Amino acid sequence: MSSRKPNQSKGYKVPTHPQVPATWSKPGKAKARSTQNPRWRLPRLVGLGIALAGVATVSATAGALLAMSLTATPLQQQMASDDASVFGQGDPISTGGNLRLPRLTRPVNILVLGIKVLTSDVETVPPELQDVGYHALVNSFDGLSDSMLLIRFNPQTEQLVVLSLPRDTRTYVQGRLTKLNEANRDGGPALTAESVSDLLGGVAIDRYVRINVQGVEKLIDALGGVTVTVPQDMKYTDESQHLYIDLKAGEQTLNGSQALQFLRFRYDSQGDIGRIQRQQMFMRAVAEQTLNPATIARMPKILSVIQANVDTNLSVEELLALVGYATQVNRSNVQMLMLPGTFSNPQDFSLSYWLPDYGAIDGLIDQYFGFGTQQVAINTDPSQVRVAIQDSMGDPVAVQALVKALGDSGYTNIYMGETLNAPLPISRIVAQRGDMATAEMVQRFLGIGEARVESTGALDSDITIQLGQDWVQGLSEAL
Repeated sequence: MSSRKPNQSKGYKVPTHPQVPATWSKPGKAKARSTQNPRWRLPRLVGLGIALAGVATVSATAGALLAMSLTATPLQQQMASDDASVFGQGDPISTGGNLRLPRLTRPVNILVLGIKVLTSDVETVPPELQDVGYHALVNSFDGLSDSMLLIRFNPQTEQLVVLSLPRDTRTYVQGRLTKLNEANRDGGPALTAESVSDLLGGVAIDRYVRINVQGVEKLIDALGGVTVTVPQDMKYTDESQHLYIDLKAGEQTLNGSQALQFLRFRYDSQGDIGRIQRQQMFMRAVAEQTLNPATIARMPKILSVIQANVDTNLSVEELLALVGYATQVNRSNVQMLMLPGTFSNPQDFSLSYWLPDYGAIDGLIDQYFGFGTQQVAINTDPSQVRVAIQDSMGDPVAVQALVKALGDSGYTNIYMGETLNAPLPISRIVAQRGDMATAEMVQRFLGIGEARVESTGALDSDITIQLGQDWVQGLSEAL
């Protein structure tokens, strides 16, 4: 019997939206950037050259990869007796053969666990780490989950959905209320999958991937690094772990070691939730920069990293099918969510928890992990949409004009969020809680930016407008 709270009512309606006031004119003459399947548009000859180079690269590596994939056993570091009863209950997830790269055959849910294990967490310390004088990282998968993701690869909707699960989520693990991150320590990926599925109302989980922090560092190096905007100066030292974080704010290309610093930093007012937001920024940067045909050429090196630092019940064929699918997904269809909930009050519990909002979880699961493709707005009344503005340009006149434009269209529940440190060339309309329909409506009305499903905006907003140069430029042209 499920230990999850009873599902809430899920009766959503297709909204009717107010018309944009005819008397208000959008700033600028440029047309709004479309959010329907946007692609980078290159001159045809350049695009053709890149395409031919990609075909040549794939052809050169496909034979060896296919030979390996057709005979590969699952890349599991540890075998669990209950693995078969939890994972892989549906139809096969990929098909290959006939000298073709494998491809996905159905929607697939992959549980990804990031594991950090220190010498102080294990009973038997590896010989090379004994007497080092600090809590060193151990190449192990037996410990608390440091980060948790449920990723849906959906060829039916051409989406890639990433749901971040805060490690402090208060839920049932083996029948007791505790933190979700304890499930891996107590029962490995099988117990974690059971706990996550129960938390999400019965979502099936097809496969799992566990990667330790050393593997993340090596994987980023294998991918050639990643360029991200560090939102703030990050400085932290923990001599007990030999953990040294020292990153400056601004756009920069991070190698594996620096990427690990970026991902492990959690010493701000939002704690682990702030770290989840930075993880989503990082994952989108990785997706946009490395999920392309050139990634196939790096697969031998990537697979060598996986074999040493990743535990998964995916076969190599299935792994290639997932990577191949991910390289074809438009960036507008990469949607990043966070488990709906709130911080616990200090007076309520002795520990800090993330308390799930089961009603909001049900709606999110219906929309992004169900079988429907129709997007419906959660809030049908604009005055009920909580809109946060995060300014990246430092232009109060532009902000005031934005507030007025929103108010004229009925969006009156507006507040200012944190100022962004780095200017954005293109504004972002962020569906903080997954309400893409409302985000796209706001984007079309304003005529700027791009709408995206992320949890990188203001935490308690429905929609966060991260104001960029395109709004300022359009406003100056209108004046």
